[in-house]
Amino acid sequence: MSTREQSILIFAGSSRVNSFNRKLAKEAARLVREVDCRPTYIELSDLNIPLYNADLESRGTPGSVIRLKEMMHSHAGWIITSPEYNGSYTALLKNTIDWASSPAKAGAECSEDEAANWKNGTKPFAGKVVGLLSASPGMMGGLRSLDHLAPLLRNLQCWLAPQQFALGKAGDAFDAQGRLLDQATTQKVKAVVDQVIFAAQRLAA
Repeated sequence: MSTREQSILIFAGSSRVNSFNRKLAKEAARLVREVDCRPTYIELSDLNIPLYNADLESRGTPGSVIRLKEMMHSHAGWIITSPEYNGSYTALLKNTIDWASSPAKAGAECSEDEAANWKNGTKPFAGKVVGLLSASPGMMGGLRSLDHLAPLLRNLQCWLAPQQFALGKAGDAFDAQGRLLDQATTQKVKAVVDQVIFAAQRLAA
């Protein structure tokens, strides 16, 4: 698979309008595009995935979750930007992962064939190369959220890029258009992007 043919899935664990992590995810998407690779940038809030509830799930997996599973599975590489809330990742990100990793159940929005196809909860995750980024107004840049997120993704059989980056003092890091101001910071984000593309291309070959 050539770099041009490859697409990298990118999303932030935040839905806040002025989220630093959404800005960082969009910068990652720009850097993916600059190396002649296709970014697939998604907003988790646009998927309208409900709060995970086993009783709700027993009536059938929502169609939005099936679409999420399909998007995750179809991309060999992902980049996730994770805010830090109370020293960990967000409820939005946890809810997304909980639904995506739960075996599908047939119902009004999920056919029997779809349920059979997604009965393995790790299928959307296994073998995916994931690059982790974070941004925070604090000095540590949300690093603790990545420390919590990494073992969860490993447990779901993802490959994590060795390079990761937590952007501190994020309130001063972006211009009015959402671009990173500092070239050294941009290079640190690009280092994560490059590793994800490199590894995903080889594992998907």
